[in-house]
Amino acid sequence: MSTPPVPSTDEERLAQLGYQQELHRRLSGFSNFAVSFSIISILAGAITSYGIAMTAGGPMAITLGWVFVGVMVTFVALAMAEVCSAYPTAGALYWWAAALAKRNKAAWAWFVGWFNFLGEVAVTAAIDFGAAITTSAFLSLTFDMEVTAGRTFLIFLVIIAVHGLLNTFGVNLVRLLSDVSAWWHLVGVAVIVGVLAIVPDQHKPISEVFFEVRNETGFTFAGASLYAVLIGLLMAQYTYTGYDASAHVAEETHDAARAAPKGIVMSVVVSLIAGFFLLFAITWSIQDYDAQRTTELGLPPAQIFIDAAGDNLGAFLLFICMVAQWFCGMASVTANSRMAYAFARDGALPGSRLWKQVNPRTGTPTNSIWLCVTLSTLLVLPSLWNTTAYLAATSVAVIGLYIAYVGPVLLRRLNPDFQPGPWNLGRWSAPVGWIAIGWVVVICVLFVLPPASPITPSTFNYTIVAVVVVLGLATIWWFASARKWFTGPKQNLIEKAAQGEQTMPTMPTDG
Repeated sequence: MSTPPVPSTDEERLAQLGYQQELHRRLSGFSNFAVSFSIISILAGAITSYGIAMTAGGPMAITLGWVFVGVMVTFVALAMAEVCSAYPTAGALYWWAAALAKRNKAAWAWFVGWFNFLGEVAVTAAIDFGAAITTSAFLSLTFDMEVTAGRTFLIFLVIIAVHGLLNTFGVNLVRLLSDVSAWWHLVGVAVIVGVLAIVPDQHKPISEVFFEVRNETGFTFAGASLYAVLIGLLMAQYTYTGYDASAHVAEETHDAARAAPKGIVMSVVVSLIAGFFLLFAITWSIQDYDAQRTTELGLPPAQIFIDAAGDNLGAFLLFICMVAQWFCGMASVTANSRMAYAFARDGALPGSRLWKQVNPRTGTPTNSIWLCVTLSTLLVLPSLWNTTAYLAATSVAVIGLYIAYVGPVLLRRLNPDFQPGPWNLGRWSAPVGWIAIGWVVVICVLFVLPPASPITPSTFNYTIVAVVVVLGLATIWWFASARKWFTGPKQNLIEKAAQGEQTMPTMPTDG
C-alpha cells in the first residue's frame, strides 16, 4: 500500500480523501469544540433528564453516576478522536467505517450511517422538545401560562424553525452563536452553582449528596436499589451525546486533523467537570425530595431552584437553562445537517441530489438543514396525543448513536493497516479502544431493561423495539435495493472531473 504524501493544507488532506472543498472553512479550534460542547449541553440534557435519576438511583446516580459515566464516555471520545484525526471529513462515522472495514465496506458504511443519521434526528428532536418543556415551565412561572401539550408543541415549532433559519444564514453566524453558547454554559453553570451554594437556608448533608440511594421504580426484588442506580445512569449517558459534531464540521474547521479530535475529547472532559459541579449544587440544594421529584411543573430542577432560591431568583436560574437549551438545539441542527449533507453526497439518502446541494452564497447545505428540521418535527408530532410514542422514538438516540460511535472504533482495532493521523493515542490506543467498545456493549444491554414496575404499555421500555425497527428497515432496504447501488463514500473530485468541472488537483487516495 503506497503512503500518500503528507498534506500541507486542510484542502489537500480533503482532496486525499477524495473530496473538493465545498463548505466554507471558517471554524476555529475553539468554535469546533463549542459546537460539540453546546450539543452535550449540561444545562439541557442534565436538567431535562434529572428526574430520571431522581426516580431511579437518587443522588448517588446523579453525582457519582455522572462522574463514572463521564469517565467511560471519555474513553469512547478518545477512541473516536484518533480515527477522526486520520479522516477529517463531514461524513465522519460512516465514512470511517467504510475506510476501515477490510470486507463489506459499503455495508458497514450503510448501517453505521443510518444509525448515525436517525440517532442525530432523534437527538435534535429530543433537545428542542426538551427546550420547549423548559420554556413552557419558565412561561408558567413568569406569565402564569397554563402548560398544555398543544402549547408546548407550538413552542417547539418556533424553536426548531428559528434553529433552521439561523443555520441557513451561514457558518459565520453558527460560529458566533456556538462561541457565545460555550461561554453561556460555563458562566451559567458558575452562576447557578454560586446561587445554590450561598442563598438556600439549608442543604442536604454531603454524605447524602454522594451516597443516598432512592428507588422509586416500583421494583422490590433483592438488589433492586442497585438496579435502580444502574438504570438512573441513563440521565448522564443521554446527556453525553452529540460530541461527534466536531467531526461532522471538520470540513469547516481550520487544522481539522488536530482541532476536530481535540474538540471531541475536550467537549466531553469539560462537560464532565462543569456538569459535576452543576449536579452537585442542584442535589445539595434539594429541600423536599418527593415533592420536587413529582412537581406539577414537570421539571424537578425548576422546582428545586424555586424552593432553594425563591420565585424570582429561581426563575432567573431556569432562564439560564432555557437559553442554553436554545443554543444546544441550534448546534444539534448544525451537526445533523452536515451529516445528512455528507450522507446525501455519497448517494445514501432518498433524493440525495436535492439534499447534497450547497448554497453558494452562504456555504451551507440549506436543503439538508430543512430536511433535518422536518424529520425532527415529524418525530415530535405524536407528543400532541401521547408522550409514549415520542419517548419510544427518541429512546433509540442513545443506543443508536453509540452503536454508530463504536462501529468505527471496533473496525480500527481489527484493521492492522490503520495509519494514525497527527492526533493519536500511541501505545494507549488498544486499551482505550477496547474499554470504549466494552462500555457501549454494557449500555446496549442496560438501557433496554425495564425502567419501572409494574410493566404496562405506558411504562414499557420501547428502546429495543426502536432499535430493532431501525436495524430491520435498514437491513430490508439494503438487501432489497441498496446493496446494488450504494458503494459507500463517493469521491466528488472524481465525479466533478468526469463532468468537466474545474477542480483542485487530484491527490492520491488512502489505501
